[in-house]
Amino acid sequence: MSWADKRIRVLYSFGSKLGGGRADTTAWQQVKGLAAAGADVLVFPGVLKWPLPLGVRVRPTLSRGKLRIPYKVLGRLRAYALHDYIVSKRVAKLAGQIDIIHTWPLASLRTLRVAARLGIPTVYERPNAHTRLFYEVAQEECKHLGITLPPNHEHSYSAEVVRIEDEEYQLAGRLLCPSEYVMQTFLEKGFPPAKLARHQYGYDEQVYYPDRQPRRVTLSLSMLFCGSCTPVKGLHYALEAWLQSPAHRDGTFLIAGQGTPEYAKRLSPMLTHPSVHVLGFRNDVPELMRRSDVLVLPSISEGFPLVTAEARGSGCVLLVSEAAGAVCEHRVNALVHRIGDVKTLAEHITMLYEDRALLERLRATSLKTVGEITWTAAGKRLLEVYHDAIVSRSP
Repeated sequence: MSWADKRIRVLYSFGSKLGGGRADTTAWQQVKGLAAAGADVLVFPGVLKWPLPLGVRVRPTLSRGKLRIPYKVLGRLRAYALHDYIVSKRVAKLAGQIDIIHTWPLASLRTLRVAARLGIPTVYERPNAHTRLFYEVAQEECKHLGITLPPNHEHSYSAEVVRIEDEEYQLAGRLLCPSEYVMQTFLEKGFPPAKLARHQYGYDEQVYYPDRQPRRVTLSLSMLFCGSCTPVKGLHYALEAWLQSPAHRDGTFLIAGQGTPEYAKRLSPMLTHPSVHVLGFRNDVPELMRRSDVLVLPSISEGFPLVTAEARGSGCVLLVSEAAGAVCEHRVNALVHRIGDVKTLAEHITMLYEDRALLERLRATSLKTVGEITWTAAGKRLLEVYHDAIVSRSP
């Protein structure tokens, strides 16, 4: 039987809580998508938070029943290392029963070593850009703004994280890159193209969908920023561009997210403008997207922000930077600007404010192809990547 006809047996290792938010949601959706695509999935999460479809076998590493090892008490890196140790011991007993292993950052060293010894193909999730490059970009942007991040902030430089991930990069068979931008950051660091595999993330069409009533055409523009309010996300560029555009005179800029006090203080003169509404953390993001004309994300470094796919599914037009990692095409279903180019972003906001027909054309074109970026489509693509990785390792 050829690999094209065989049901691929996947061991999916995830050191955090499967389901819940951010990367936890991404991993949970990947497992669901793989099962729907026909993979035989065995999952080793640290903790299972959300249920998975029937047929997916789950064996948590850091929990049993209601008992859980507390991540905060143990510390994230130590918890991940313990997870990795447990998975590596289990993998050693599963030789011949699995075809490929899917791992995540900071929880893979021992597992990848054992897989290499047993000859099992491995893929390694890269939800963000090359970490060393990402830290460099984040530090430079903070320096430009004259602020510092808290020492425990996820974007603050960590030599230990860099050391672990640099070793994981080398041990993994393939690095899974969810966007062209992520791939480019690894190519810039000297990784061969053959080691990089392009896959994608997606959105849940049951949660994110356009308003069922035709949108009321108005002269004012509603723009939404959704996510962590950090320098890397480029909120300061979005605010500068908004206030340079005439859209701010009668339009609305909604900011759904939270940031550090120092960054908020730095932006306060712009955040207090009457057209800008800081909403903080919100649970009604799908509805906010359905009510907004545009989602803006002028990131300086990203992976594949789920909000861009979710916004497209909800009927928002994307205004994003080249580093945002969004699946879109400039002037076809979105408007894309160079990193840090406030002048062009302001022009794009102005274009959509003054030309509502252009806004509606971009929106209609975007909605025609959103089926290509659902989690179901992402699961099928990931299974294809597994197949390629396995075949390339076959004698």
